[in-house]
Amino acid sequence: MIETNALRHLMTPMDFSVDELERLFDKADDIALHPAQYAHICEGRILATCFYEPSTRTRLSFETAMLRLGGQVIGFADASSSSASKGESVADTIRVVSCFADICAMRHPKEGAAMVAAARSGIPVINAGDGGHEHPTQTLTDLLTIRSLHGSLSDFTIGLCGDLKFGRTVHSLIHALIRYKGIRFVFISPPELRVPDYITEMLRNKNIPFEEVIRLDDVIPDLDLLYMTRVQRERFFNEEDYVRLKDFYILDKEKLSRARESMYILHPLPRVNEIAVDVDNDPRAAYFRQVQYGLFVRMSLILTLLDLTDDHINHGLLKWQSP
Repeated sequence: MIETNALRHLMTPMDFSVDELERLFDKADDIALHPAQYAHICEGRILATCFYEPSTRTRLSFETAMLRLGGQVIGFADASSSSASKGESVADTIRVVSCFADICAMRHPKEGAAMVAAARSGIPVINAGDGGHEHPTQTLTDLLTIRSLHGSLSDFTIGLCGDLKFGRTVHSLIHALIRYKGIRFVFISPPELRVPDYITEMLRNKNIPFEEVIRLDDVIPDLDLLYMTRVQRERFFNEEDYVRLKDFYILDKEKLSRARESMYILHPLPRVNEIAVDVDNDPRAAYFRQVQYGLFVRMSLILTLLDLTDDHINHGLLKWQSP
């Protein structure tokens, strides 16, 4: 975890201990149950969303989270609309943004960019995705979703299917789940998109059970959770490889008929072809509920990093203090 000038930043899910995550998720649950109690707690605060590559869910989720907390939002949704197009460095951009905002969510195509920003920032920085490296708030979303649907973050078999090589959501989720007991991983991918060797080596060293397979049909009956991912066109170096692999997995009603009635389907979205629309109405399809959980967990995270805790709420009456 990076801490600068007593500021706390979120670069990776590992920046929070298991106990801290439980408190974060408990707060998210409370926000979902009592939204009115949190509707003004960030009045006078500003969130900057600095997105150097396209995003829909993550950016809008952060912006909605701050607005629902009573705060305001500034920022840019594309590098071409920022001074990066003029050659400004991330370090200089965050120093400028620190003069305007109280907290920043940053997405960048280069790994480590958010960490560079955090080291130079005068405000808390949240890594909203850096290349193929990490996507910590998606992982917090995934963990809250699993906790809410499965009942705990322990004792289940999770299948991760699709692009396991470039998928930052997959990498982040694996690292987060290894801290919980009774987790078994099933990696489902074509050979070209298998999970990186450093991850499988880490799992072996920690004696965490996993298997690697190519066919989803072979393992879907054994899964408690299925985490589908898209093949990411933007991570490929040539169009031919992308076209060859983009429809390698398609989850439809026929395949889903082999799964347990208690299995849940997650997906970080956006979806392309990997989940057929005829699956959407199945009660096991949880990916749109996952989006809602993402809003609540980002609201909870903003409050945590701004250190706006229960002391700012008294019997449902909000106590706002000037920053």
